Amino acid sequence: MRLIIAEKPSLARAIADALPVKATRREGYLEAGDTVVSWCLGHLLEQAAPERYDPRYKQWRLDDLPIVPERWQLVPRSQARSQLAVLRKLVKGADSVVHAGDPDREGQLLVQEVLNHLGWSRPTQRLLVQDLNRHAVARALASLEDNQRYQPLYAAAEARSRADWLYGINLTRAWTLIGRQAGFDGLLSVGRVQTPVLGLVVRRDRDIAAFEPKPFYLLWADLKVAGGALRAWWQPGEHHPLDDQGRLLDPGPAEALAQRLAGTQGHLAELDQKRKRQAAPLPYSLSSLQIDAARRHGLSAKRVLDVCQTLYERHQLITYPRSDCRYLPAAHHREAARTLTDACRLDGQLREWAERANFGLRSKAWDDAKVGAHHALAPTGRPADLNKLSRDEANLFRLIARNVLAQFYPALETYETRAVFDLLGERFQAQGREILEPGWKPLFTTRDDVPALPPLTRGETASVTEAGCEARETRPPEPFTDASLIKAMMNIARYVEDPAVKRTLRDSDGLGTEATRAGIIETLLTRGYLIRDGKAIRATRTGHALIDSLPPAATRPERTALWEQRLSAIAESQDAPAPFLTALIEDLQALLAQADAGRLNQALAASARSTAPVAPPPKRGKRSASGRRTGARRSRGNASSSSGRSTSGSSNTTPKGKPTRARRARKPDA
Repeated sequence: MRLIIAEKPSLARAIADALPVKATRREGYLEAGDTVVSWCLGHLLEQAAPERYDPRYKQWRLDDLPIVPERWQLVPRSQARSQLAVLRKLVKGADSVVHAGDPDREGQLLVQEVLNHLGWSRPTQRLLVQDLNRHAVARALASLEDNQRYQPLYAAAEARSRADWLYGINLTRAWTLIGRQAGFDGLLSVGRVQTPVLGLVVRRDRDIAAFEPKPFYLLWADLKVAGGALRAWWQPGEHHPLDDQGRLLDPGPAEALAQRLAGTQGHLAELDQKRKRQAAPLPYSLSSLQIDAARRHGLSAKRVLDVCQTLYERHQLITYPRSDCRYLPAAHHREAARTLTDACRLDGQLREWAERANFGLRSKAWDDAKVGAHHALAPTGRPADLNKLSRDEANLFRLIARNVLAQFYPALETYETRAVFDLLGERFQAQGREILEPGWKPLFTTRDDVPALPPLTRGETASVTEAGCEARETRPPEPFTDASLIKAMMNIARYVEDPAVKRTLRDSDGLGTEATRAGIIETLLTRGYLIRDGKAIRATRTGHALIDSLPPAATRPERTALWEQRLSAIAESQDAPAPFLTALIEDLQALLAQADAGRLNQALAASARSTAPVAPPPKRGKRSASGRRTGARRSRGNASSSSGRSTSGSSNTTPKGKPTRARRARKPDA
């Protein structure tokens, strides 16, 4: 018997459908002749709790830190025991095994750790599926590789998992224990990903609180030209008092010039006109969909993920949603006319868009070279009756379908004009845009914020009909929202200064991944470190105190970049895992040495005097701290995924050894 182990049931079904023999559904697997296809449910195993290594770790003590396992152990997740039992039986009867995890670092780890746990040591083949299209899966089945080739990728993923466990377990225990000494009765969770995200929000809130509005002044002039009228804005020179954005800080020069302008004439000194083409926005990745859905429909990142999962699993209307890719396989282009027409035919708006689409067009979205472990979100072709969906499901499906349909519309063509007028020896600028070909634009919005300018000729006369000076104030930074925080996590490089670190963060996934970012935000909200204030996300007093009590290096994203450099080297066989973990333990010891109850006490006192919001009381009862659905893939860079239970969830013992349901319901993760 040949056993193929897929990462998830949807992939297993796609593999079975591509086999030459029709598959029969069994309990926990699909059988097709002499081939059996089974699956994992995300990670079936997790890092063991500290007390599994030594019973004394059940009680939290500073003297025991750092906890560093000599021999690492994985244990079955409670929700996955039945599927693990199915795989154990199948592995025992298998003559050969095919590893069909996702073609990325975590996908390599997910299946291989199960094979190792079940004692499979014989040669293994590797199936790499990037597209669930039947023909694509069949091609992949015809070109299996030796799994040994991917051992460096597995080593990097395993090192990441262990490093997050070490980091999350030890720092969470240390800061929770010094919190006790400082009089704080609760969990203080620290992690490589979670804590820098909290740091982003804390620093943004402080920038807002410390902001002092300053006035600045704008001078405009309404001009009459041969072809009509327009408004131009004064461009003050460097000899005037300007801020770092070139805004005038003293009203005197503007008011004086305004008095002189009335009735004067000048001329058009510079005229820059360009015809521009803009391609349609690419199909969505999960994060880009979360950003748009938050802006358009006010949905949280977690809500978008949950709704997409329902559209994918229950309704089977969209492709795999937890994707970081915005490109589609070339093979999908050939089937797009049928797929999109079928998917959109039950909704009037979508059907109209599909009927107007030119399926002969091919945008840059169809690019196999840019398709990674998953492709962009797209309709499956199953007809979507939006009347039978919830409002959120219908809204998200419409967004996903729209962005794919937009690839079959012409480019947006505009005529951009920049005109600089010379009035009394001063420069006045006007800008305009004329839409020549709307292309894909009507699918998104018909509003154009930049009006067109009248016909202009360089050197022509311009007469001032009216002029005025406006007083405005600088505005503070906007508080984070779900949309802007997800965007910040995606583009975390802009929040660091070191050029080398910037490059690494641009090349990596930023903070968190498509599958984990929503959960990280929800975890911080559930733990009372963040709070929602309308659409804004703000740090609570507890969140401020935690960031102030930690070493600055633990609150910033640079560590993720340094880890990714080392992990990439391991994945490319340029480095070994052991030196990486050794360096991490040394770093960890230095961080633990800075755990100071006095500093935390001062941070708590300072936060109590601040205007930051107070954390809501923790919810008791059923655990929902991370918002992670049962069987979800273990979060990358997130200690709860592998170690949350081991720090507080797997034991009903608090740092003082007293049982408490409330604290057991809160899992410290990265």
